[in-house]
Amino acid sequence: MMITGSDFADGERLVLDKPLVEALMRRRNEVLTALRTGENPVYGVNTGMGRLAGVALDARQQAEHQRNLLIGRAVGGPPWLPPEDVRALLVLRLRDFLRPWSGVSPDLVQFLVDRLNDGFTPAVPRTGLGSSGEIIPLSHAFQTFLGIGTVLENGVETPAAKALAARGAAPYVLGPKEGASLIQGSPMAVMLAQRGWAEALRLIRLQTLTAAVAIDILGAPRAVFSPVMAGGDDQLRNLLEELNALVSDGFVRPNVVQAPLSVRVAPRALAHASRVAEDLRETWLRWESMPGDSPSFVDGEFVPGTGYHAVDLGLRMDALTAALVHLGEVSVQRTHRLLDERFSGLPPQLTADPGPRAGLVPLHKRAVGELHALRRLATPATLGSIDTSAGQEDVQAFAWAAGEQLRSAAAHLFAITACELVTGSQAQYLASGEGAAGLRESYEWVRSVVPPLDEDRPLGPEIERLIAACRAG
Repeated sequence: MMITGSDFADGERLVLDKPLVEALMRRRNEVLTALRTGENPVYGVNTGMGRLAGVALDARQQAEHQRNLLIGRAVGGPPWLPPEDVRALLVLRLRDFLRPWSGVSPDLVQFLVDRLNDGFTPAVPRTGLGSSGEIIPLSHAFQTFLGIGTVLENGVETPAAKALAARGAAPYVLGPKEGASLIQGSPMAVMLAQRGWAEALRLIRLQTLTAAVAIDILGAPRAVFSPVMAGGDDQLRNLLEELNALVSDGFVRPNVVQAPLSVRVAPRALAHASRVAEDLRETWLRWESMPGDSPSFVDGEFVPGTGYHAVDLGLRMDALTAALVHLGEVSVQRTHRLLDERFSGLPPQLTADPGPRAGLVPLHKRAVGELHALRRLATPATLGSIDTSAGQEDVQAFAWAAGEQLRSAAAHLFAITACELVTGSQAQYLASGEGAAGLRESYEWVRSVVPPLDEDRPLGPEIERLIAACRAG
């Protein structure tokens, strides 16, 4: 049974079939047998964790240890992950537990499935997570299974014990190694990578549209967009072919040798962003094939892993954020050119009554403000290790932080994109003719959300509606 972080996001009910439960039980029995008969220390099971890994635990301590692992590390606080992210995180943990290297009990897997089915939403911190892995947010997520901590019920923090009781569920009692398995790996980074990739893909599609609109409105010479100029770059060739298809019958301004640089280089910036996004996708798909537990149970032995160090995900999310920042820079500059009558041949500031009315220059100022915030996110979040655990953990990946920056970058770029779409729509409204045939449906879509301006009006609420429509695809 293969499950990804995006599966069942719509609330589809999950059911564990009998063969799967039987396979989980066989694996669990193998793990328990290895723990009972083995003589070697097993990290986090019969030893402490972190710098205290050298401390052997007696039988009584082992019985308490799995519960303590979740309690003592829950040191985070708000802001909390949104419910849809928490669900994706739980689904990813379920996917991990269905793989042979975990060895948790069918009871724990069923408890996790039940909580996904009944909308149980732990309060999981999204910042202040300075560990080598994700033990802080995962402790918050899964201590709730024990009736400890809080969950979000309609956005309100509620004691986990109360939420379980309301569902008729008793708190879960952890078995050997199950607490350690719940807090290992990097499912939060994988979840953020998946969501960041999806948003980036949508933004690349929208930015391809805004680039085509600028070509259409400004009547840019088409030669620079010839696919032959892509050479062996398939990503760039595909984008050039798509742009040409959108504007093939559009207006070309006579006696213009070159369009503004922000128009000419758009395909190259988009091709780069597409490549980086695909690289991120390939990376998190590779993560699905790698053991995330530490230690993982492989070929009858407990093998330590490094699934907590999601540096490859983090650095790629940093790279995608940087690519989105550049798209934002290009977009804001194109918006400014559309407002300039020297380039567009349209009324200044795209108002039918220049002087008494401001037109869309304030909208460009909104885009500039969004870009100012967007640029500050280009600093890599993954870099910056600091000693913790008295030097036992001396390197962190901070991949979760890269995911949060990518999320923020996408939010700013959606706003910038909405501003450019409205500007392009208004420009086409003031121009003669209908524009390129390949863009007419898009012009109509923008106008259905933000009608053209014949006089100044407060556009803030309309822009927010367009941003929401862009996010919805």
